[in-house]
Amino acid sequence: MGNAARLSPPAWLTAGLRPQPTPVPWAAVARASVALGAPLAVGMAAGQPAYGALVSMGALSGVIGDTADAYRMRIFNIAVPQLFGALGVTLGTLVFGQGWPAVAALTLIALVSGMISSIGAVASVSGLLLLLNAVVGAGLPMPDPWWKAPLLLTLGGVVVLVLTLLGWPLRGGQPERRAVAGTYRALAELFEAAGTDAYDEKRQAVTASLNQSYDLVLARRARQHGRAPTLVRLLAQLNVLIPLLEAAPAAHFAARRFHRALPPEIPAAVRTLAEAVEEGRTGTPELALPEARRPSEKAVDEALRYAATVVHKAEPRPYNVDDRLGRPAALRVRIRRTARSVLLSGASWRYGLRLALCIGLSQALVSLIAVPRSYWVALTVTFVLKPDFGSVFSRAVLRAFGTAAGLLVAAPLLAAVPRGWWDVPVMLALAALIPAFSAKGYAFQTAAITPVILLLSDLLNHQGFHLVLPRLYDSLIGCGIALVAGYLLWPESWHTRVADRLADAVADTAAYVRLAFAPEAGDGNGNGNGEPARDPAVRHRARRKLYRDMSTVRSEFQRALTEPPPAGDLAAAWWPLAIAVERIVDATTAARIRVDHGAPPPDPAEVAAVERQLRELAEGLRSSDVLVEVRADLGGDEEGVLAALRQEVRAARAIATPGHDRDPSHQDPATGQGRDQGRDRGGDRGQDPAPERRPEP
Repeated sequence: MGNAARLSPPAWLTAGLRPQPTPVPWAAVARASVALGAPLAVGMAAGQPAYGALVSMGALSGVIGDTADAYRMRIFNIAVPQLFGALGVTLGTLVFGQGWPAVAALTLIALVSGMISSIGAVASVSGLLLLLNAVVGAGLPMPDPWWKAPLLLTLGGVVVLVLTLLGWPLRGGQPERRAVAGTYRALAELFEAAGTDAYDEKRQAVTASLNQSYDLVLARRARQHGRAPTLVRLLAQLNVLIPLLEAAPAAHFAARRFHRALPPEIPAAVRTLAEAVEEGRTGTPELALPEARRPSEKAVDEALRYAATVVHKAEPRPYNVDDRLGRPAALRVRIRRTARSVLLSGASWRYGLRLALCIGLSQALVSLIAVPRSYWVALTVTFVLKPDFGSVFSRAVLRAFGTAAGLLVAAPLLAAVPRGWWDVPVMLALAALIPAFSAKGYAFQTAAITPVILLLSDLLNHQGFHLVLPRLYDSLIGCGIALVAGYLLWPESWHTRVADRLADAVADTAAYVRLAFAPEAGDGNGNGNGEPARDPAVRHRARRKLYRDMSTVRSEFQRALTEPPPAGDLAAAWWPLAIAVERIVDATTAARIRVDHGAPPPDPAEVAAVERQLRELAEGLRSSDVLVEVRADLGGDEEGVLAALRQEVRAARAIATPGHDRDPSHQDPATGQGRDQGRDRGGDRGQDPAPERRPEP
C-alpha cells in the first residue's frame, strides 16, 4: 500500500485531470453547434469552404469568450475581444512569410498581450485573441485582399453575438434577478451553517455570489437612477443583504457558544425573500420569526425585517439606494488607473516579458528549423503561458494530455470522413462538445477544441490525416518551450507571492478593526485620538472591499496550490493563515454588531492592541517568505466584546509561528477547522441571561 502511494502522481499534478461536477449548459451547447456549423454550411453552398472555415474560426473565439450571464455584459465580452482579434490577424497577415521581421512583430505583440492581461477578464481575452490571431495570420496564407480575413473572423463573432442575444427580448432582466435571488439563497445556507464547521465554506460562497450579483447589476445600471427603475430595485435588494451579512458572524459565534443552531424559520424566511426577488413580487411581507432575545438574534431579526420591507417594495426611492458598495469608478478614472497600472506595474511588465520571450523563442525556432504547420508551436505557447490563467506548469501538462486526447478523436475523423458536406454534421457535433467540456476543466476544454481546430485548419490547408502527428509534435514543442523558458528558467516560478498578498490583507484587516470601533457619525463622541466620527456606510464599504480582496487572495492561493514544490508547498503552508484572516474579519463584524445591539463598547486601548498585533503580523509576513516567530501575548477582558476577536488574532499569530501543526488530520486545508477548539468563548457573553449560557440539553 505504501509503495502504491509513493508511485501515485502528486495531487497538484492530477487535480486538473479530475472533471468538475458542473451541469451541462445546454443553451451554450446549442449556440456553439449552430455558430460553428452554419458558417461552414454557407461556405460549402457558396463554393468557398475556406471562407466558411474563417468565419467558424471567429465563431470559435466568440464561443470561448461567452462566459458572462447578463446580456449587456455578453455584448462587451464578445464584441471587444473580436475587435482585438481582427487587429491581430491583420498584423499577422502583414508579416506572413517575412521570416525574422515576423519573429520581431509577434514578439512585440506578445509583450503587449501579456501586459494588458493584468487589466481584467475582458482585456485578458482580448489580449489572447490579439496574439492568437496574429500567430495564425503570420502562419497561414489568408485570402486577398488584406481586409478579407479580419472581416470574416469578425463575422464569426457577430454570428455568436446574434445567437446569444436572441433571448434578450424575452429574458432581458432574468440573469440579474436570478443572480440576486441566488445570493439570497446562498445567505440562507449560511444561516443554516451557523455554528458548524461548514460556515466558512458557505460564507465564501456568499461572498462570491454577492460579488457576481453586484458586477451584473452595476454593469447594466444607468448613472441616472430614474432611467433604470428595475435595476434600482435590484440594487436596493442587494444592499439590504449587507446588514444580514454583518449579522451572520454574530449569529455564528453565538451558535458555537451556546451549541444551538439558528431557528429554521430564519433561513426559511430568507428563501422566501429569494423567491420574491426572482418572481418580482411586491406587497406586504409576512414573516413568522421567533422572538429575539440575545444581541445576535436581535441583529438578525432587525436586518431580516428590513430586508423583507425593501424586497417587497414596488419602487425604492432612488436617492436612498447607495451603489458605492460595488460601483466601479468613473470611466475616465478607470482608464487613467488602467494606463498607469499597465505602464508602471512590475507585474504587468513581468507577464509581458515572459510571454514575449517564449513567443520569440518559438518563432525563432521554427524560422531556423523546418517545422510543419509551425504556427501551432506559438499557439500552444500562447494558451499555456497566459499568466493570469493559472499555473504555467500544470497548464502545460494538462494541455499535453488534452491535445493527445483531442487527437485521438480527430485522427479517425480526418482519415475516414471525406472533405465536403460531411464536414458540416461533424462540425455540428464537435462544436457542441466545447461548452460542455470547457466547464469540466482546462484539459477537457483542450480535448474538445483540438479536433475543431484541426478540421478548420484542414479546410484551409487540405492536409487531411497528415495534420495529426505534426499537431502533436508542435504542441509538445510549445509545451516544452513554455516549461523551460517560461517556468524553469523564470525566477518568479520558484517563489510564491502569497505572503505579500496575505500581508496586504492583514494590514487592511487591521485598518478595518480600527474603523469598526470608531465612533459613528451623530453620536457626539470622538475616538480618543482627535479623529472625526465615522459614517456607518464607510464601514460597510470597507468590509465589502475587504471581503472582495480576500476572495482575490483565495483565488491566488488556489492557483499557487497547483504549482509543484517549492511554490506549492509554501502556498499550502500559508493557506491556514488566509482562513484565519477571514475569521478575524468575521469576529470584528460580530463584535461590532453586538455593540450596535446593546453590548458595552470595548475600551479604545483594547482596540488599539488588536490593531497593533495585526500590523506586527503583517510586517512579519512581508519580511520573510517562510514562517517566522511572532509574539502572541494579546491579553484583555475575556468577558468583553472583543474576547472572540482576540482569540482569532492569537490563533492567526500561532499559525504564523514555525512548528505549528498543519497535519491535514488536524486542520482541513479548505476550511482551516481544528486549529483552535476553544474559539467559541466570548459568544454573546455579557448580554444574555445566565440560563442561556448553558449548553442546550
